[in-house]
Amino acid sequence: MTITADTPQTGSRPARPRWKATATYPEAPRGWKGMSKLEEFVDAMIELGQTGQIFGEHGIGKTATFFTHIPEHYPDTELVFVPAANLTPDDLLINAPVRDPRTDELVLRQLIMRQLRPGTKFVLLIDDALQAGETIQSQLMQIACNWTLGEYDLRELGCIGVFLTDNESLTETSARRSDLAILDRMVTVKITATDTAWRIKLAERFARTDLTGVFKVWTALSPTLRQLLSPRTLEHILDCALAGFPLEWGLPLLNGDRLRLIEPLKDGSPGPDRTDETLDRIAAALGVPNHAHTPDAVRRVVREAVARRWAVLIQGPPGCGKTEVVREVVREELGHDPIYFSLPVTNVEDLCAPVPTIDGSLDNLLAQRFTAPGDKVIVWDEYNRPKDKSAFAKLMEITQEWSIAGRRIPGLRAQIALQNPPYHLGRKMLVARNNIAQASRFTASLQVRPEDIPANEWLIATYGPVAETVLEWWKSDIDDEGREWITKRTLERLIKLHRRGMDLEMAKVYLGDGEYAPVPLNALEARLADKPRTGLGDLAADLEAWEARLRAGNEVSGEGTNDTDVVHQVLANAELSQLREHIDTVARLLACLPAKLKSSYLVGQSAEKQRFWIDAFARMPRG
Repeated sequence: MTITADTPQTGSRPARPRWKATATYPEAPRGWKGMSKLEEFVDAMIELGQTGQIFGEHGIGKTATFFTHIPEHYPDTELVFVPAANLTPDDLLINAPVRDPRTDELVLRQLIMRQLRPGTKFVLLIDDALQAGETIQSQLMQIACNWTLGEYDLRELGCIGVFLTDNESLTETSARRSDLAILDRMVTVKITATDTAWRIKLAERFARTDLTGVFKVWTALSPTLRQLLSPRTLEHILDCALAGFPLEWGLPLLNGDRLRLIEPLKDGSPGPDRTDETLDRIAAALGVPNHAHTPDAVRRVVREAVARRWAVLIQGPPGCGKTEVVREVVREELGHDPIYFSLPVTNVEDLCAPVPTIDGSLDNLLAQRFTAPGDKVIVWDEYNRPKDKSAFAKLMEITQEWSIAGRRIPGLRAQIALQNPPYHLGRKMLVARNNIAQASRFTASLQVRPEDIPANEWLIATYGPVAETVLEWWKSDIDDEGREWITKRTLERLIKLHRRGMDLEMAKVYLGDGEYAPVPLNALEARLADKPRTGLGDLAADLEAWEARLRAGNEVSGEGTNDTDVVHQVLANAELSQLREHIDTVARLLACLPAKLKSSYLVGQSAEKQRFWIDAFARMPRG
């Protein structure tokens, strides 16, 4: 590119900002010029009136740089953000009938999207342009080459800069720019994480936390591992760590599996897994524990999401109660239901649709649920089962930028995406694949098991003693694989069929050709027929006899006998409501149990259950 005296000078060089002190950087880092290489590039392109093309890996702060740099350095200029991956051909420009004010007749006129007519100076950022379809590519190239769209000159509308940002990886794009006539119209820079101010911005976001040690851990990683642990992912890990969650929740779920920090060896085989080691070092640098387990994880993370404005992904097997628990917690936090979308039946038009307006522009109407007053939480159910690619692409903007078609969703407090894993019980699920750019949009990504969803209390509260009996069977009479086949949804069907006196076999998952889930129901039928069984209510009904058995067992062995194991299993499996109902029985039985069993009841429990056990210990008879 040759710069001449005729090159348009559309922008002015902004003043250097004052340094913002943080716990990580009380003073400006040595060699800091006041802005990053990418920010310098943005300023230069605006000043020279040239289209800027920016390539770089996902998650290094390309888009974020524009969202912070333009408002700070060009306060009278608006940033118009256009996520190209979810554009449809009619989003940017359409022909529509409008009434000619001179003749009062209908004429055909080109209408341009409203964002490109903001009524003030603006910088146009086209994000993920290479992910757009062929028709959109042609429209975007007219903008990039000539700063025009159809019959409109963007400069006349106030445009002072046009930029395209992309990741060149073929796993994340649908096109390559190879036309020299197009490539000759742009100034291109390829950047890495060192070319953005992500460390400075991360230090500002966590201003009270010293991230010096964290940055040392990241810098010590190999280039391949630093690419996997992108700055965006590192930010998610910091959020999870400082909220008291396992740090691995900040690592994205890529096609159902947790991202692992593994560098291939020279022969292409997997090298050592550095994930746990790296996360432990980050936790140590922050001075926080790296928890392996979080009691009542789904409820806790949803509450944090609402409080901290997070987008979170919860992956778990079908029928385990994910959706109902999320809805319940949102109702507790907001006082009303979340905005719910089931992706298999959601079209782009269910979210927004372009329509012509009387002022001659193309506007996007948002779904009424988005524009209603008050706080909102969106639940994206069956997230990896989208009806079509365009709807899935539209979600990338919503989950990352919290906007639709460039318009902010007012009052949006959190987004919760729910999905099934690609495989469960050896069977493939009909779910879509994702790439790292889509997977890394979520602050926290959880993998949950059926036992992690506290649906048991709901079953007891809804169905009473029958639910208690069915749950005792589920916990005590079948193995781990059986419990995976018998989901909470299946448990409810078993209860309902029993109450109607119907064959329980029909409640199990039907696999075809007369075959049901391979879990025998003999023990359940015996329990429901009121044949001998052992539950907390049974222990309470014969308390003195059980106390005598436990004392006799203690004399035989310091670890107790089979009776000791029975009581321990009943207490460990009981739900909180059952324990509270029989707290005096629990306290008397605790006094007869070995010390090592008593201490086990406090490990890995929710705060409410821990409080119960402390109360129960306080009630134990003395002497």
